[in-house]
Amino acid sequence: MDRTAFDRLFDMTGRTVIVTGGTRGIGLALAEGFALAGANVVVASRKADACEAVAEHLRGLGARAIGVPAHAGNLDDLDMLVARTGEEFGGIDVVVNNAANALAQPLGEMTAQAWEKSYDANLRGPVFLVQKALPHLKKSPAAAVLNMVSVGAFNFAPQVSMYAAGKAALLSFTRSMAAGFVADGIRVNAIAPGPVDTDMMRNNPQAAIDAMTGATLMKRLASPDEMVGTALLLCSGAGSYITGQVVIVDGGGTPR
Repeated sequence: MDRTAFDRLFDMTGRTVIVTGGTRGIGLALAEGFALAGANVVVASRKADACEAVAEHLRGLGARAIGVPAHAGNLDDLDMLVARTGEEFGGIDVVVNNAANALAQPLGEMTAQAWEKSYDANLRGPVFLVQKALPHLKKSPAAAVLNMVSVGAFNFAPQVSMYAAGKAALLSFTRSMAAGFVADGIRVNAIAPGPVDTDMMRNNPQAAIDAMTGATLMKRLASPDEMVGTALLLCSGAGSYITGQVVIVDGGGTPR
């Protein structure tokens, strides 16, 4: 390892990254991290004004960035997201599937409509976004996919079973994609966050937040910024020999 190689480890200069759900919470933190690492960043979420506000913010950090309003569960929107990214930056190097639907219905009370809404955003959307971006990813010299899952994929989750099962399925797809795309030079990994201080987390009753925090060894919520280092590792040259893996970033809760 020499100085030049070391300095390039986490350098994302010239690479184009799509971040879904990138206007708040973990997605916003990841978008900022990629921007500061030199990447071109495409932020996608349902609200056009939020997308443009974040894109302007990222441009203020020195990055080339655009916002594309797109619903992760709508396949036509995903076609448009891929096309718009290609038009603006000429390709796609990294796809970060961060958008999620935290819809919760207890076992025995689930509706078909809720099931469809949950799985469209949490599973079908991420899988098909990668598929639609695949022609670009195959052309990239440093392609990577990062799927944001959840520690719920590993834990008992009777109150959020649809969400947890969708994340577990996305983790399975992560491993399958890693094996299926390795010959194309595409690395595919996942991050499983524990309790993170986001709007999604704060929508829970305080008792539930306290229980999730108490289940970690560190006895606190994570900041969204604490996901950035792991994301950069898995998507940059620093993680060039890592594929098919899930990194649990949860303050030490899940292994217990």
